[in-house]
Amino acid sequence: MVTYSGLVPDDDLVFKALADPTRRLLLDLLFARDGRTLTELESEVDMSRFGVMKHLKLLEEANLVVSRKEGREKRHFLNPVPIRAVHDRWIGKFTGRQAAALLDLKTELEAKEPPT
Repeated sequence: MVTYSGLVPDDDLVFKALADPTRRLLLDLLFARDGRTLTELESEVDMSRFGVMKHLKLLEEANLVVSRKEGREKRHFLNPVPIRAVHDRWIGKFTGRQAAALLDLKTELEAKEPPT
């Protein structure tokens, strides 16, 4: 049995945010050029302004996007820290030597031609 202390972060919001392809696209757009406005992001996706706003709100709740007002505009910035935390906790431990060896073996066996 594993007991977690209260210090373990709750990753549910991050996983929920990353589960949607539109939100992942918005994160990719911010990765390519940070500090975009809602209008700039809206022009890159096939959805209404309101739809993009809803996705950005969820990304902000997961702390994956941080926004800042600049005059009349609101700029959105990627915050990669929650993704790194998820990677370190949930992915990094599975990329060890044993997992790499099994993946290499699987690749090698799949590459071999079946017997005739």
